[in-house]
Amino acid sequence: MLDPEITAVHGQEVRRGSVVAACLLMLRTPGYGYGLLEALAAAGFAVEANTLYPLLRRLEKQGLLVSEWNTDETRPRKFYRTSETGRELATLLLREWAALGRSLEALDRGTTEPVTEGGAP
Repeated sequence: MLDPEITAVHGQEVRRGSVVAACLLMLRTPGYGYGLLEALAAAGFAVEANTLYPLLRRLEKQGLLVSEWNTDETRPRKFYRTSETGRELATLLLREWAALGRSLEALDRGTTEPVTEGGAP
């Protein structure tokens, strides 16, 4: 029987590798950090604030996100949105994720031939 702690650790590693793509996809519609945390959790990506906020700053520094401050409300909020470069990267990451999924499924079936983007070995 699997140890729940081991399962949790490895599941977290899989999710960690997909958080960048999830953020880039979700922020095609502008959003702020706390709202993104809630939306990611609702979508099955439990991310801690101390992980998300540095990630948002790094993605912005890399030109994958752009931000602006909304001062219309009593508490100013920094809104992020995916840049055009970020949209391109999100598309590439989705393709890569799909290819990895196909490759893992092939391994599960006992096939070791690499799977291309189109799905054929």
